[in-house]
Amino acid sequence: MSQSVSLNQNNLVRLSPEIARPEYQRTEGRAGIMHVGVGGFHRSHEAYYTDALMQIQETPEWGICGVGLREADRQMAAVLEKQDSLYTLITKHPAGDIENRVIGSLTGFMMGCDDPAAVIERMANPDIRIVSLTITEGGYNVDTETGDFDFSNPDAQHDLQNPTTPRLVFGYLTAALRLRRANGIPAFTVQSCDNIQHNGNLTRKMVLGFARRQDPELADWIENEVCFPNAMVDRITPVTTAEDIRYLDEKMGLLDEWPVTCEPFCQWVIEDRFSDGRPEWELVGAQFVPDVTPYETMKLRLLNAGHSVLGILGAIYGFGTIDEAVSDKLFAKFLRRFMDLEATPTLDAVEGIDLDAYKNTLIERFGNPNIKDSLARICLESSSKLPVFLLPTIQANLDRGGSVKYAALVIAAWCFYSDKGVDQHGRELEIVDELKQALHDAAKRTHDDPLSFLKLKSVFGDLAMNERFANTYADLVAQLSNDVDVSALMSEIIESDT
Repeated sequence: MSQSVSLNQNNLVRLSPEIARPEYQRTEGRAGIMHVGVGGFHRSHEAYYTDALMQIQETPEWGICGVGLREADRQMAAVLEKQDSLYTLITKHPAGDIENRVIGSLTGFMMGCDDPAAVIERMANPDIRIVSLTITEGGYNVDTETGDFDFSNPDAQHDLQNPTTPRLVFGYLTAALRLRRANGIPAFTVQSCDNIQHNGNLTRKMVLGFARRQDPELADWIENEVCFPNAMVDRITPVTTAEDIRYLDEKMGLLDEWPVTCEPFCQWVIEDRFSDGRPEWELVGAQFVPDVTPYETMKLRLLNAGHSVLGILGAIYGFGTIDEAVSDKLFAKFLRRFMDLEATPTLDAVEGIDLDAYKNTLIERFGNPNIKDSLARICLESSSKLPVFLLPTIQANLDRGGSVKYAALVIAAWCFYSDKGVDQHGRELEIVDELKQALHDAAKRTHDDPLSFLKLKSVFGDLAMNERFANTYADLVAQLSNDVDVSALMSEIIESDT
């Protein structure tokens, strides 16, 4: 350990030749992109694409300034400051090969909660042409009942009354755009990089909803001048572990306090609608299209729903990681049957994509033994994920008379998961969900009302009113309640199709 070097700009020349590093001139403080929500996924995805582009063309104007708006971002800010905004991307291949690359596209980090005026002024600087976001589903402040901006949020109320010291990203965006408009500076693009269907449309709706309440004239300007491109993003990026940090120290002689681990597969499909120019990310693998809808629907209903199928069923069976679950032949077969019989029939043709090959690739990716993506991570905030990933597939199959039993077992298993809080062996499950208590209470009432869990309208809408689905679900949840092993139910469903 004493021979390891700390990661910073000056030490790049001292790194092992096995570690790739920025070969371009990094310009401190120069950035054309500000990114709110610098976590693992941003650093394995947008920052990775931008670094790759900088390696092949001199584009310092597209560096990225990170932004943290919450106290929870302070640790990231401290690590990046210490490391001159550098970090290592550890790409783990299924066969065991590992690629290590120091990413240099981040040029700085600002804490909005410390100095909101400085962040607003930087966003209003004409150098900034894109503000991108990875703020998770919950960060979009959507009223779950109406689908509109949630003005009941105390932070939203604060931002309406205090436009120069906002707390939510929408307050920052509105304040910066107001300043740009006043100074005659073109609008920046607001680019969501979150795993949400029509993420650009949602961002636009929330920004305009907030702006109309605060400044209607500004909202009109935003509506006409600001682009919000939809995008489909994809790269499995598990939470960084102590083992990842130790690997770099012991094997590579590098002290990096917050590296990122990811799979080799990476995909970014973007609608080519930008307010004031964009990087040529297509030169490094991104795909620009007129309409991202078929691509995002494919990904949501196959990859993301597939993750939830393995995550929920695997968690109550007793598995700990995605690769462990998909390496079990029964789970792999169940997943593929779900994809083939329930998800694929609901998809339109996707230009340039062979769906069978895509599904084969997904199973290979899920089985990567070197990624170790935890089922706890996959299952967290399921109440915001499943309505997007799984319920539209169920509804489409109900409309078309298609199979729903694979998805019904996942929902029944989720009820068991929410009720018991333990797997089938009695081991405690780590449940992280904003609706954890409501899910638990509804699941607990299943003993008196078999459809109690399904009647949670904030999650399932009117699904309990569909007799075919309700009957299928009630039968499965009753068997799980009677301690029937989930694997036995999986086998029974598969056999009924043969």
